[in-house]
Amino acid sequence: MGHSVSVFIELLNIITYYMNYNISKKRAISTVLTTVIILVSSVVLGAGVVVYGTSLFQGNTQTEAFSVGDVKIWVHGTDPNGISWGAASIRNSGDKVIAVNQIMVRGTSIPFGQWYADTTVTSSEFQQALNHTGWLNADPGTDGPAILKLGTCVGSGSYVCIDQDSAGAGTSIVSANASTGPVSLSPGSSTVIYFKVSNGTLTTLDSGASTTVSVFAGKAGGPQSISVTGQS
Repeated sequence: MGHSVSVFIELLNIITYYMNYNISKKRAISTVLTTVIILVSSVVLGAGVVVYGTSLFQGNTQTEAFSVGDVKIWVHGTDPNGISWGAASIRNSGDKVIAVNQIMVRGTSIPFGQWYADTTVTSSEFQQALNHTGWLNADPGTDGPAILKLGTCVGSGSYVCIDQDSAGAGTSIVSANASTGPVSLSPGSSTVIYFKVSNGTLTTLDSGASTTVSVFAGKAGGPQSISVTGQS
């Protein structure tokens, strides 16, 4: 495109030269030369438009996009400290690698250390409803109850493990260590993220109420209105 523009500018200079020459020498540009200049200018302009349009098309064919499926928020039914957890299913539906870099609940950003992202879920696991399997009195990294580990989910409190169908060993297991940064997703890939909401963001009084959950990957994303579920 830059070459086409430079050629067009050179043609303009030639036309300007002949116009000035015509004025000073009182001589007219020949009909053949005028026709050639007009034809060449049209070709150069057309080529420039095509190249510019192609560059715009190529720049817009790859997009950053993702879809947020099942989103849940649970608040402890009796704990006065406002213990609550959330979960979200996220799929990269665009053409570029994305990094999920922010989750917010009621305007409060959730630290990465309170994310538990499983990026190895199958399509059937991704489509299942996200479940809360009960409270355990040992929260990974912070004070307060955590999501209960069920079935084959055993080990320390450094990770979250959810048996989605409560059937023990099987394929319906979401298990992940605490994250250390944004969650990267290739085109077409999916993740399930369980996250610990900062204490006090929600209280037992919010059970049944609506709250906003926002998920972002760069500039893509936005808020959703979610009903808070009380869980004893």
